[in-house]
Amino acid sequence: MAKFVRPTIDTKFYIDFSWWQQKGQNLRAFLMSNVCPDCQRLAEDTQDQTFDWINPETGEVHEIDVLWHIIHTHCQHDPNFVDNRIPLTSAVFRIFILNDNTPLSPVELHQQIRKKSPDLILKTIGGRQIYKGIKPFVPSV
Repeated sequence: MAKFVRPTIDTKFYIDFSWWQQKGQNLRAFLMSNVCPDCQRLAEDTQDQTFDWINPETGEVHEIDVLWHIIHTHCQHDPNFVDNRIPLTSAVFRIFILNDNTPLSPVELHQQIRKKSPDLILKTIGGRQIYKGIKPFVPSV
């Protein structure tokens, strides 16, 4: 069993796509619950289409639903896509989509979710409970 290391406000986090598979969770269904009506219409035309996404930090290749790309390119222009009306974990998840899942620290996340402090963000995503696959980023050795 892996040892738990307590993250800090400078620890980088990311969405671990393998978490979704390990938990038997449907990433596409979750993504669909996070899109605007325009993206939902576009997504209906791309059902079950995927592409290879390369993690810019590690070079790892993950098969990602085209819906991810639709959200990334379309919803980034919607000022309401990340706002204070959605749960913090959803806002963090959406920030990772918009940043192409580049690992970010709670300090960096705070810069995009202004009303939430780095400490609150860390408290929410930095514990033993994993929300939406958001985990501390551990670079490959």
